[in-house]
Amino acid sequence: MNPVFGPYEMLMDFALMSVLLFVAQFMRARIKLIQNLYLPSSLIAGFLGLFLSNQFLGVLPFSAKISSYSYLLIVVLFASLFIGNNKKQSFKKVMEDVGDTFTINMATEFAQFGFAILIGTVVLMQFYPEVNHAFSILMPAGFVGGHGYAAAIGGTLRDIGGWEEALTIGQTFATVGLLIGILGGMVLINIATRKKATRFIQTMGELPISMQTGLVPQKERQIMGYETVSPMAIDPLTWHVLLVLIATAGGYYGTTFVKAMWPSVGLPMMSVAMIAGVILQLILNVTGMGNYVDKKIITRIGSSVTDYLVAFGVASIKISIVIKYAGPILIMLLIGVAFCMFNLFFIGRKLFHNFWFERSIFVFGWSTGVVAMGVTLLRIVDPEFRSKTLEDYGMAYVFISFVELFIVSITPIYVLKSGGSAMMAGIVMIAIAVALWVATAVKYGVHKGSMSDLRDGEAEVINQYDEVAS
Repeated sequence: MNPVFGPYEMLMDFALMSVLLFVAQFMRARIKLIQNLYLPSSLIAGFLGLFLSNQFLGVLPFSAKISSYSYLLIVVLFASLFIGNNKKQSFKKVMEDVGDTFTINMATEFAQFGFAILIGTVVLMQFYPEVNHAFSILMPAGFVGGHGYAAAIGGTLRDIGGWEEALTIGQTFATVGLLIGILGGMVLINIATRKKATRFIQTMGELPISMQTGLVPQKERQIMGYETVSPMAIDPLTWHVLLVLIATAGGYYGTTFVKAMWPSVGLPMMSVAMIAGVILQLILNVTGMGNYVDKKIITRIGSSVTDYLVAFGVASIKISIVIKYAGPILIMLLIGVAFCMFNLFFIGRKLFHNFWFERSIFVFGWSTGVVAMGVTLLRIVDPEFRSKTLEDYGMAYVFISFVELFIVSITPIYVLKSGGSAMMAGIVMIAIAVALWVATAVKYGVHKGSMSDLRDGEAEVINQYDEVAS
């Protein structure tokens, strides 16, 4: 590695990773095994970067700073989350239309963090008392939010708690979580089809060829976004990128200002950037400029950031740290997988009012990695999205996102400050999850039949689907 770090070194880090992303996408388009596993190109690029770095082959001259990029990129991603949100949603209407989607998805997040903190802390204190007391929170950080939340929470533990190893451990959980999500999801779908729990496929179906290769043919291509400003004045892509970077700057300078005024107060930069994005959108709306922001373009910018975030996150994993903490990592992985299986086969099966497996496999996908993984698994069992799982989640996520950001921002700080008494946070989170499960059971009932039993409204949707297909 080059010991000198400057703008060209940073530029070349991103250029080299771009080469790896290109190679990864080429591999996805040509290698059948990778297609059948539906591995994201960013994950493949990350593994290539890891094995070609100085930890193994030493072929690529990455700088020593690539481990810091994940947190920088998550700040940019959080800055983009609420830019372009002009639609107003009524919480009452959302609860009436997609109540169980909101409560079960929200309970999943609370419960996964809660069980990890409570059970994980107890087990680790028993067998590995020397590990950092915040270790257990890194598993749900990687599982629930993938490399993004792993970078966010790991960065908070590093910046506020001084625990440098947190980022690598978080990225490890996120990487393994993605693999568990896609490989485990395929196994679960095979089991469900045999048990006749799926409603739209009878055997393991295949995704469209574009989903397998990652290359979209002409007839399937969609518009990425609209030009909301004239290129004669400023390029439309520049316009949207600059909005995201303005919010990113707000996050950085806001955090710096708070730190200068109150040195004892530590705020996660990604949360301040998200708030800056909300404020920026309010200013745009007040000045009449809000209608000139295309949310689809902003989303694509965020997704582009995520590709590099995942790739750098995997490539910067320090194998020596993984080996050092192999025991605690394995214990937390077992706890995470056990919860996800319980959530699918007990909570989802008993409480979802209809299409329980389609909805549950989506939850399994995002609770082991990212929403995109949930969408991939969902599309296998529900190719036309007839179950409304994705539509309902989109409506519910408007409100889930606020609670989610609170969890990601506040929980690691509380765990750091509370030390050995952090288990109280786990108890509170589990209590919230149980309350949400009970509320779901009261409103929608508890289903006691077999996996294959039809539920209210399913027959009508299936018949309508068959009529359209014929």
